[in-house]
Amino acid sequence: MPNLILAASGLGALLALTAAQLPSALAQAQPGLWEISGVPGANGPIRQCIGSVAMLARFEHRSKSCSAKILKDAGNMALIDYSCGGAGFGHSEIELLTPRSLRISTQGISGGLPFNYVLQARRVDDCQKNVAVMRH
Repeated sequence: MPNLILAASGLGALLALTAAQLPSALAQAQPGLWEISGVPGANGPIRQCIGSVAMLARFEHRSKSCSAKILKDAGNMALIDYSCGGAGFGHSEIELLTPRSLRISTQGISGGLPFNYVLQARRVDDCQKNVAVMRH
């Protein structure tokens, strides 16, 4: 029974940024194909099909299960802290430039090492039906 309670609370934490609870800066953006510039290690912009724009707030840990807390929701700007257990944590400032364009300043610890970078994200299209969607 304790494991069931732990699993249920983990699921609740995972769903901390559901569509109903998105900060205004993310609630105005839509899932789809996003072009993201400033990704560390990438030679240029990457394109990624994103099923939940909340994932952009924790881009460094996008493939991890994380819990998030909205610290500030001020219309076109949001501050979000998140934790991914042993995988690390982060703090992101998201600025809505337009409903199809975001600037994300993010920093934290990933894989035991610090990170700090700025992303420019731009929604460019709908996702192709045969493309895997990042929902994390």
